[in-house]
Amino acid sequence: MELEARLAFANQIAKAAGKRTLKYFQTTLFDVQKKEDGSPLTIADQDAERYLRKMIQESYPSDSIVGEEFESVEGSSPYRWILDPIDGTTNFLHGIPHFAISIALKSKNELLSGLIFDPIKDEMFFAEKDKGAFLNNQRLRVSKKNSLEDCLFSSNHDGVKLSNLNMRCSGSAALDLAYVASGRLDGYFQNKINLWDIAAGALMVKEAGGIVNDISKFDINKIDIKASSATISDKMLENLKNF
Repeated sequence: MELEARLAFANQIAKAAGKRTLKYFQTTLFDVQKKEDGSPLTIADQDAERYLRKMIQESYPSDSIVGEEFESVEGSSPYRWILDPIDGTTNFLHGIPHFAISIALKSKNELLSGLIFDPIKDEMFFAEKDKGAFLNNQRLRVSKKNSLEDCLFSSNHDGVKLSNLNMRCSGSAALDLAYVASGRLDGYFQNKINLWDIAAGALMVKEAGGIVNDISKFDINKIDIKASSATISDKMLENLKNF
């Protein structure tokens, strides 16, 4: 019951955070700053993460929190929240309606749940360990395509040129992984990505019957991820030998 309460709570605060981001979308209500790595930072990102942290700390003050925009909070309970308040900030800044709120929950080293909410489309992707992946309460399964020429892959890695793969770059790793889980995409790969970008989506792909490499061995800010349907995994990995 303790875990189930946290999962219902995550759904609630993700939707509320999504509403907060929409009040900034396609407006001039904020200035753009640059982080040390050159990526954009807006008041919309900060506002959404402050809200998520505030709600978690009020409801579960003993839990730990790791988020994109602020320093980690270490708690005494085994639970750890992993937050990305706006995954796809560049899209958000340019008025492109493709971004999401991503929340994952871990206990010790095990991912228990992942939630990715697209406030534009009102799509709630959700996964719970050993219980499956869902989109707005409908069960998700990865694609069954087994021919590379029929598949569609995504990567946000600069300069990716793979002639054997049909590629797209959407600008949101969280949604890319949710789309792999739902069969909209057949695979996603990226090097040196952050934990909060992919934690929820990695579990989602697994729970939808897909294959994801072990991300636990990487540093939190330098994760290499390869995720795909089970039927296309070997062929995708063969094309990524030098990636």
